[in-house]
Amino acid sequence: MKQRTIGDTNVSAIGLGGMPMSIEGRPDERQAIATIHAALEAGVTLIDTADAYHLAAHDEVGHNEELIGRAVREYHGDASQVLIATKGGHLRPEPGAWAQNGHPEYLKEAAKASAKRLGVETIDLYQFHRPDPAVPYADSIGALAELLDEGVIRMAGISNADVDQIRLANEVLDGRLVSVQNQFSPAFRSSEAELELCDEMSIAFLPWSPLGGIAGAADLGSTYADFATVARDRGVTPQVIALAWELAKSDVVIPIPGASRPQSILNSVTAATVKLRPEDIARLDAAQAAAA
Repeated sequence: MKQRTIGDTNVSAIGLGGMPMSIEGRPDERQAIATIHAALEAGVTLIDTADAYHLAAHDEVGHNEELIGRAVREYHGDASQVLIATKGGHLRPEPGAWAQNGHPEYLKEAAKASAKRLGVETIDLYQFHRPDPAVPYADSIGALAELLDEGVIRMAGISNADVDQIRLANEVLDGRLVSVQNQFSPAFRSSEAELELCDEMSIAFLPWSPLGGIAGAADLGSTYADFATVARDRGVTPQVIALAWELAKSDVVIPIPGASRPQSILNSVTAATVKLRPEDIARLDAAQAAAA
């Protein structure tokens, strides 16, 4: 598996997003664990989760963290190089509703709870999930700095951040910001400026929903004809081409496609072997969605 870097750690160029294994429509536990193990077998060493990846019920909080922690511990092979990234500060209190809590004391307690659910003493990578408009951003990031200093987390990142927040977070963390996890896909390109800044600052950029989300991933080829055309030329799926296109943006890009079936993640990891030609990249950069 091709490698890329988060902070001081090499990880697979394609990660695994855990969210689909814990929200509505999630598979049974046996299939979810088989998906995680298939990813590990294929060389995936980055798994992304969050305490908010669960059904909308209080007793479900951290479902995905517990699932991933257990699956990695039960893996029959060597999982010592697997980096599990989790997030805090985003809540799902009821169906259809999301909320934020960026208060420093909450984030510090949430991180400790996440470590317990993952079954680790120190979280590899902890990311502030989403800015809380009720709390100054610097105060929220200050909690990550304290968690780093206390050894609760080994590396710190942010998610759903704009350019100014990236710069501020790195300043508050005294240059220790290692990752930015923003939405980016053929359907959602408004984080291009953040990606370019991460490239400039040598900070890992982790596109979430890199295939357009659960609802859009299956239709990527019919929605974006140019991705389908390049895929046919290469004998792969449009989804693989989308991930390869993102990888070609910069060496700091590490897509984290979600999966709930082994076949899905096994298809995704093949993107790390696809080298697009400059003319392919230009075509994909200019690709537009088909008219409705």
